[in-house]
Amino acid sequence: MVSPSSKEIFIQGVTLEGKTFRPSDWAERLAGVMSQFRPGGAQRGSHLGYSPWCVPTTMNGFKCIVVHRDLQAHEPMAWDFVLNFARDNNLQVVEACLIPDAEK
Repeated sequence: MVSPSSKEIFIQGVTLEGKTFRPSDWAERLAGVMSQFRPGGAQRGSHLGYSPWCVPTTMNGFKCIVVHRDLQAHEPMAWDFVLNFARDNNLQVVEACLIPDAEK
């Protein structure tokens, strides 16, 4: 269960049993599906980039998706879809906050 106070969750590409989730591009595919959900709504050409609320990344050698809580406020069904995807595929979900890299 995800606590309502978390700002972001990470859906990790590793199952609760510790196996790497396949296919290897699952995070990019899921983020592509979620690309229409963004601040200001879907706009012309918005399918060409990821939503800031659902971003694929790699952490500790595993593919991940960072999902921001604002997605739930904007489109609750999309939030549920992402969480159900994680649950249905037995993926690890971690509550956290992504800290941007320091400016150099």
